[in-house]
Amino acid sequence: MIITYYWPPAGGSGVQRWLKFVKYLRDFDIEPVVYTVQDPVYAITDVNLQNDIPDGIEVIQQPIWEPNNLMSLFGNKKKKTSAGFLNPNPSFIGKVAQYIRANYFIPDARKFWIKPSVTYLTNYLKKNKIDVVITTGPPHSAHLIGLKLKEKLNIKWVADFRDPWTDIDYFHQLPLTKKAINKHQFLESAVLKKADHVLVVGETMARNFRKISNRVSVISNGYDTFTSKSNEGLDATFSLVHIGLMNSDRNHQILWQSLRALCDENADFKNDLRLKFIGTIADDVVQDIQKYQLTNNTELISYVPHNEVLQYQQSAQVLLLAVNNVPSAKGIITGKIFEYLQANRPILAIGPIDGDLNEIIKNTETGVVVGFNDLNKLKKEILKLYTRFKNSNLKVNPQSIEQYHRKVLTEKLAGVINELIK
Repeated sequence: MIITYYWPPAGGSGVQRWLKFVKYLRDFDIEPVVYTVQDPVYAITDVNLQNDIPDGIEVIQQPIWEPNNLMSLFGNKKKKTSAGFLNPNPSFIGKVAQYIRANYFIPDARKFWIKPSVTYLTNYLKKNKIDVVITTGPPHSAHLIGLKLKEKLNIKWVADFRDPWTDIDYFHQLPLTKKAINKHQFLESAVLKKADHVLVVGETMARNFRKISNRVSVISNGYDTFTSKSNEGLDATFSLVHIGLMNSDRNHQILWQSLRALCDENADFKNDLRLKFIGTIADDVVQDIQKYQLTNNTELISYVPHNEVLQYQQSAQVLLLAVNNVPSAKGIITGKIFEYLQANRPILAIGPIDGDLNEIIKNTETGVVVGFNDLNKLKKEILKLYTRFKNSNLKVNPQSIEQYHRKVLTEKLAGVINELIK
């Protein structure tokens, strides 16, 4: 049984990991049962993802009361935002909302799903044979459901962390009291200690969690088979394409500075340059695009279905990736990187040069990572890419990316499950 808040029609990155595991688990003689929410308030939806759900999968949906990121208590009740998209300059009302969210909704605003879920699942598990329960977070409230079921029924339980808990990129931005921080740390430690196995997506998170648990394995995110239905080929312009959220932590000034300088120095570069941002972007990103006079070179595209995102990736000249400039940056591996690998296009990333992401890009020979403040290197790397573009020689030859295919990763998951039920 997989306990997950995100399930189709949810869109975005949070739903991909377990949707794809469920898609392939039957290939390894494991029958998944999904427990999720009924009528949730998702920030984004993508009904096309329902096509990946295998026929006949049992999906149990139970109601949840959620305050919709708490902003509905103080503002537009229809507003839907991502937890990782905090306003860096909130109004007074916004500050009050963030304070309440941080200190009264621990571990998160989905905490009201814990108690009714434990009650429902206790009865369900007594009546149905489930060998292993898997919880996936964020939201980390899902892990507290698993923790309580473990304590009540002594089930075999796997806690899967798609993102860290107290090391998540926006944790340091929350106006947390000392008491709230201690509670987060206590609950995180309890989950790590009580789970029969812990799954994480990267080596840095694994090293941090192994300080508490000796039952931690890395199963990364990945890519799935995709066949382009378009005959358009690569973009005719020198396109730098960024997929997903572009929040303030990813708004690196060296990107705008290097692009502006290259435009000023090279008229051909200015005419050929095309920036594409697909997904939600912060106001300060838009302001910087205007400040550096790149508006005419920029295309802003709101959320599109996942299959269209894959097409944008494959037609890009260069795939742009911006890592959050936060204390936990070394451990951040954005889910999009694996689909970037499959797209077979050069990757230009801004992030820590000693982080997990750099290891993936270096080992697969798919691009380059430039440090957060290394303006000169970024400018040189963009110019190299542009020169290759002008010479019709802008391509990559990815190495050993098959290890990140969703089916290969599901085989690793099946191994963890089978080991637990021996």
